[in-house]
Amino acid sequence: MQKNIIFWIGNLGVLLFVFTTVIAGFFNPSYNHFSCFISELYAVDAPNADLIRFYGYLPSGVFFILFALLAQKATPKSRLKSMGFLGMILGYGFGTIICAIYNCDTGCNPKFINPSLSQIIHNLMGMLTYLIVPFSILLIAIASRSWKNSFQYTLISYIIFGISFTFVVVLNLNLDSQYKGLIQRIIEGSILFWIVYGEFYFSNKSYQQI
Repeated sequence: MQKNIIFWIGNLGVLLFVFTTVIAGFFNPSYNHFSCFISELYAVDAPNADLIRFYGYLPSGVFFILFALLAQKATPKSRLKSMGFLGMILGYGFGTIICAIYNCDTGCNPKFINPSLSQIIHNLMGMLTYLIVPFSILLIAIASRSWKNSFQYTLISYIIFGISFTFVVVLNLNLDSQYKGLIQRIIEGSILFWIVYGEFYFSNKSYQQI
């Protein structure tokens, strides 16, 4: 039963996040997924901003928190693992929620000229998320080496850490790039893939440690 809950909770979070991003972009003719940050979809004055924030990204953050809590409970005890899932809760769960509540200024104020308090909080939380989450995945990868049937999960986690961390660096070095939206989506996509893969791994009936 717990395995099925983990599977569906994580899936709902990922599907809602992806669905919101795709649909919101579709209803914003001026938006470009390659050159625009995701946050621009629900910036001040963006079409349907409140609907996107409160019924799309915010609940997806709640699902990410629940997934991390259930995965933490389901897996063998480990300080590294606990720190890793705590990082996912704070970084990707609450990070998504806080960024949804405190949206950025019109166009996400790329020059950061007279930013509102909401913009400052949004940027700070976004920065912390991208600092915390890759290393949280790394901690879980290291801890998972001692789990049964975990070789592939551990390997995937190492790869996702490498991809997400590398592109976080690339993004921060190219914040004005015309491909910054694509770079951000590689980061987000890698993390979401890791969550989906974890759902299948933790819900697998042959997993012997749960």
